[in-house]
Amino acid sequence: MTATTGTRRRQVPAVTRAIAILRQLGRSTEPVGVNQLARELDLVPSTCLHILRVLMDEGLVTFDQQSKRYTIGIGILSIARSAIQKNTFASLIEPRLTELSTNFGGTAIATELDTTDHMVVVALSRANQPFRLQVDLGSRFPALISATGRCHAAFNLTDVAEGRLKASFAKLHWDLPPDFPTWLSEVKRIRTDGFAVDRGNYISGVTVLAVPFLDAGGRMTHSIVSVDITERIEQIGVSALISEMLRIRDNVSELMIAGA
Repeated sequence: MTATTGTRRRQVPAVTRAIAILRQLGRSTEPVGVNQLARELDLVPSTCLHILRVLMDEGLVTFDQQSKRYTIGIGILSIARSAIQKNTFASLIEPRLTELSTNFGGTAIATELDTTDHMVVVALSRANQPFRLQVDLGSRFPALISATGRCHAAFNLTDVAEGRLKASFAKLHWDLPPDFPTWLSEVKRIRTDGFAVDRGNYISGVTVLAVPFLDAGGRMTHSIVSVDITERIEQIGVSALISEMLRIRDNVSELMIAGA
């Protein structure tokens, strides 16, 4: 008998399709019909409909009888809330985000890199001021976008060919897109600086600061993000805000190591 060196992963198409449907509905800004959904995911309409009905029964998808369209259901919230509550990083970082936004203003966010190359918001705090970034727990963003994306490229994609990185960069959506050579030079500088700054590229008139959490292998796993109107961040001073974010990062990292 020959011993196997790894676990063989069996494909489960129905599960894969159901997850794809939930993600597509989650990304959509308006209800979607079954035929449109099937086209977007390259599914047979009857298969798509069958999966949607199962997801409806579980409360994960809702159906509007008048428009004959589907939306993500509130049943997904209990699953997401449970995952976030059990996330040690989220429970440690949340009170510190509140402190950060209270002392400096703006919106303070903590993200985690998921397995699909997206950043997921796992904790956040908003200051009581007119400008607020529209973001919620569980929101997902492309891993390469904005300041967090620069950190992701700097610490996780060092072995990716420049041509492939450029192709991924070209698919991103910005208010004021940086040119690729400038973006790439900023990515390289982050490896020395230890933080990233997005001045109005992702959202015009808004500055996004990001500080990465790195694992033992030097790969980014999480980040602290501070978002505010550029003028207000310039009044506070980027260095002052980054210094506090680095302090929080180091403190939470020590607690995570101690609790491991």
